Amino acid sequence: MQKVNIKEVKSNTANPRIIKDGKFKQLVQSIKEFPEMLELRPIVVNADMVVLGGNMRLKACIDAGLKEVPIIIADSLDEAKQKEFIIKDNVGFGEWDWNVLANEWEVEELAAWGLDLPIFAEEPTMDELIGEEKNKPATMKITFESPEQLQKAEIDIQELLDRKYKGAYFSVSAGEI
Repeated sequence: MQKVNIKEVKSNTANPRIIKDGKFKQLVQSIKEFPEMLELRPIVVNADMVVLGGNMRLKACIDAGLKEVPIIIADSLDEAKQKEFIIKDNVGFGEWDWNVLANEWEVEELAAWGLDLPIFAEEPTMDELIGEEKNKPATMKITFESPEQLQKAEIDIQELLDRKYKGAYFSVSAGEI
């Protein structure tokens, strides 16, 4: 890893990644607040100083007013490996464990650091789930694989209803109870 004048590093015009305005502003702010992270995760360039990994970080470093940036020169990669690196460096293989994040991290910090947090709605009440249906009798739908299966189940269902649920009844239509 070495530090070079930011003007020596060339943005990759064939970079397939983009960054939206809001996220870009967050990246610039992140670099201003935590510039040490750049040294831990330097921009990767080829022998011609064209960015292979960190194109958005370079753009944000320029916007943040940095004069130097840490780089790693990947001069041993042929053109095919450079193209592969560009894609693989940007692929997100992992997923967030929302449970761990919710219990071990502060939501405000995660949002400030640029993590897109899902919006979890509060659980609806039973009235909200049922709505206008709450005044109708409770029903159950059972779907059978064949008419024969339904015929075998009819006697068992009627016996159960008679024994345990006085006044309950069932009706059959198009293979459904």
